[in-house]
Amino acid sequence: MLKSLFKKLVPAKFRKTGVTIPVVKLSGAIMSGGSQFRPALNIASCATILERAFDDKNAPAVAIVVNSPGGSPVQSRLIYQRIRDLAEEKKKKVHVFVEDAAASGGYMIACAGDDITVDPSSIVGSIGVVSSSFGFVDAIKKVGVKRRVYTAGQNKSVLDPFMPEKKEDIARLKELQLEIHDVFINLVKESRGDRLADNKDLFTGMFWTGIKGKELGLVDAIGDVRSTLKQRYGEKTKLELIEAKKGLFGRRSASGVSLLSQSAASDIAAHATEGLVSVAEERALWSRLGL
Repeated sequence: MLKSLFKKLVPAKFRKTGVTIPVVKLSGAIMSGGSQFRPALNIASCATILERAFDDKNAPAVAIVVNSPGGSPVQSRLIYQRIRDLAEEKKKKVHVFVEDAAASGGYMIACAGDDITVDPSSIVGSIGVVSSSFGFVDAIKKVGVKRRVYTAGQNKSVLDPFMPEKKEDIARLKELQLEIHDVFINLVKESRGDRLADNKDLFTGMFWTGIKGKELGLVDAIGDVRSTLKQRYGEKTKLELIEAKKGLFGRRSASGVSLLSQSAASDIAAHATEGLVSVAEERALWSRLGL
């Protein structure tokens, strides 16, 4: 009786009417660096947001929305590990939701979830390692350019795009790729456990739709973030999007650094050029998935 009376006396905005789940969006190609002009998804850009999401003492879980074609294996694993460390430290469940894609490094991050929910048309998987470059040997010959490289150490100029390929250099790259691939495979097996189907193509770099991904055990369910969380925690469940702080001109910055520190024209030009390169790299990653 007294409890219900007390609730009526408390202003509506202070009443606890349901569970609030913090939501963090991790989107884009995964790569180190980035700038105000072209932010990248990496541990530096999302660490603060993740900390804020997991710091909510009243939330039983954190929802992570992933939309990434992949990228740096190191940054992918760092983000994965940070999510798992925070989940264990704060004793919270992690629910991952996939939008367009969680492929390659994006899928590695998704594996940080206690469960993974996807759209039927989401792209998941691509558990593999890829390296790409260009060869300009014939091009520089045509324009009459001679390549001059001086090194201390016989392996300092391996895979130089302006020099002919060497079999031993390619073999060394393959060796590195296999080691990184093994790290990726072990992470997926540890995360997904016996939910994974016995399929020979699972770790070949192939990718699938959300429907097939569920059959293969790469994901757990088909659905969306709002309806899934309401079903799990009740109809009064609220979602709170955790975003980076805004800097000058409304641009978001995980670190909160103002653009005033980058006001020199030369710095702006450098960041703009870097942004164009990042756009090209990201476009290539998305195109690989047909998106």
